[in-house]
Amino acid sequence: MASSMLDKRESRIRDMFAAIAPWYDTLNHLLSFNIDRMWRIETVRLVPPRGDAPILDLCTGTGDLALAYQRVSRFRVPVVGADFCHPMLLQAKRKTRPRPNSPGITYIEADAQHLPFADNTFQLVSVAFGLRNVTDYRRGLAEMVRVVQPGGRVAILEFSRPQHWFFGPAYRFYFRRLLPVIGQFFSQSPDSAYRYLPESVMQFPDGQDLVNEMTAAGLREVWFRPFTLGIATLYVGHKPTQTQP
Repeated sequence: MASSMLDKRESRIRDMFAAIAPWYDTLNHLLSFNIDRMWRIETVRLVPPRGDAPILDLCTGTGDLALAYQRVSRFRVPVVGADFCHPMLLQAKRKTRPRPNSPGITYIEADAQHLPFADNTFQLVSVAFGLRNVTDYRRGLAEMVRVVQPGGRVAILEFSRPQHWFFGPAYRFYFRRLLPVIGQFFSQSPDSAYRYLPESVMQFPDGQDLVNEMTAAGLREVWFRPFTLGIATLYVGHKPTQTQP
């Protein structure tokens, strides 16, 4: 349990990610030993597009999950990537190549707590490693549920706390002691972003606790699947149809 509450003011989080945007992809792949790519591939495999309705990737950052959904749909489904950090979106746009006869990806600067979309717009709302950074994550979760269509899905890929008797302590040592030093060395983050990372994970609900939060937000049939011995976990819930209780 962390000794103090994190400073998660919108301005602080936005500035912190803006400062590390140029290094964000490189350090993500380096510090995860490139396993983060596999987690996104598994996410789109387990929660694939259905039909032609658009997909929203919230807290899209540099767009990796939005791009994965674009590829798995064979560039046929409109994808919207939303983030409130402009420099991160600039990185995402640089990686996104327009394709003829494809709806492509639309990037929008927006706060997860106040989404500029109508109710029941998207077939799927995803978020990868971003919900825990939302100042009021319950408000962000409620917004995800609001904009997804009845019968649609909410998919949350997030870091979690491995419980394995040997791997768990070894990973926590790496995550809390080594990763911040390496990340800070390369990024030179003025706001110690890579020291914030492990503390934000330790203070965010995981496992059944996050399932309970998703259920309280109105999702049903919520399930989760740990990846890589529990370093990350995918959570999926369904928005009830009009006829469901």
